[in-house]
Amino acid sequence: MHFSFYTEKVPGEGEDSEPLLVVGQDRSIVAVFDGMGGAGGTVYDTPVGRHSGAWFASRAALDVVQGHLPELVGSGPEVDGAHAAGLLHDRLREALARRLADFGAPRSSLRSKLLRALPTTMALAHVVRAEPEGADWVCHCFWAGDSRVYTVDPETGAHQLTADDLRSDHDALQNLVDDAVMDNCISADTEFHINYRRVQLRAPFLLLAATDGCFGYVPSPMHFEHLILSQLQTATSVDGWRAGLRSAIESVAGDDATMALLAVGGDLAAIRAIFATRLEHLVKTYIQPLDEIE
Repeated sequence: MHFSFYTEKVPGEGEDSEPLLVVGQDRSIVAVFDGMGGAGGTVYDTPVGRHSGAWFASRAALDVVQGHLPELVGSGPEVDGAHAAGLLHDRLREALARRLADFGAPRSSLRSKLLRALPTTMALAHVVRAEPEGADWVCHCFWAGDSRVYTVDPETGAHQLTADDLRSDHDALQNLVDDAVMDNCISADTEFHINYRRVQLRAPFLLLAATDGCFGYVPSPMHFEHLILSQLQTATSVDGWRAGLRSAIESVAGDDATMALLAVGGDLAAIRAIFATRLEHLVKTYIQPLDEIE
């Protein structure tokens, strides 16, 4: 099963791009791109409209990834992560530099070392079945910035597979109150790097890529997991799960919110049953006590 959604806080001005979701029997890709409106606030007048650099950046990054997928991930279960990350960096930098050149020199009355030309985040996961018809999978994660890849296991719950690029080494809980500054993002005029991590997964599992509008406006990481699983339990169709989750996130988000989700290990009824016990544990152990404190 799989679905994706893209919501705009301001219609027509969303700086996330559409998510990337490519699904096959033995390999799939989920990815999101979040243009950074604060750093990339310079506005460009172009034949396709008047938009911020952040708007153009996220869409250019999506185009690069789509255009170079075979070159990046190959055809087997293994990926040379360092090589692929370097290749992705080079292709992104070249594409953004060309786009910036097309626009001409960026102009802004605001002068700050925090400004970037065409800045965006990226979180991408390429998951491949290790053996034909097997339950073991290999997940290759590539990212820059604070968009995230998560997996949700029916026994141990949600795990963040990426690490936010922040001027802090704190975990997701501490960063709820620290609000650390991002220190790495894809852009046309500054140095950046693409992170890589290889993770082994075993079905059944959920895999998702999400921008910070999805997880950044809930009280805790446990509440984010609860959003996903509670909407799964009440859904009668995959589209219903998608619509319910999108609506729940829109009701609390103060930003654009984009997600691509893949469920491996069964149809809707099977996945719902597999994760029912985890949801019950999550509610009793975390959600109810935290909500009572709130």
